[in-house]
Amino acid sequence: MRASKYTKETINTLGIAEQRNFPDFAAGDTIAVSVRILEGDKERIQVFQGDVIAIHTNGISSTFTVRKLGANNIFIERIFPYYAPVISSIEFIRKGKVRRAKLFYVRDRVGKAARIAEDIQTREQKMARAEIGRNKSAVAEQLAQASKAVQAIESVEVSAPEVDSDNTAE
Repeated sequence: MRASKYTKETINTLGIAEQRNFPDFAAGDTIAVSVRILEGDKERIQVFQGDVIAIHTNGISSTFTVRKLGANNIFIERIFPYYAPVISSIEFIRKGKVRRAKLFYVRDRVGKAARIAEDIQTREQKMARAEIGRNKSAVAEQLAQASKAVQAIESVEVSAPEVDSDNTAE
């Protein structure tokens, strides 16, 4: 039976892990996650923008939790698998000033107390972050090219005829 959803094994076979060049983000940061939504035979992209309250790093099973303020002042939390193909892009909005790795305490807060303060960065810090992002995307491109080259070499090796060592000695 074939899995109807994406599993760790199918994500590994699709090779999505090498293609991810999302910006670095941490708990407390505000990000905008662009998610592919399938409605019947149509596909659209919906943006889910909110604060990251938790990141679970576990290889291909890595996830992150985003919390946003929805309609009627109700908070909505959504857990995204980092390597899932439904995520088309992640945009870094602002850096949060927090001192914890998991921000589950904001669930109990209401109003201004539920806000996460912005960590004000200097121009140099912002430029350094942008440079790291450019370097990360360049490295991801190089990895993709290298994997394509390896796949091409493997396909050539598989198609080459095998030589019988017993007949060549005579």
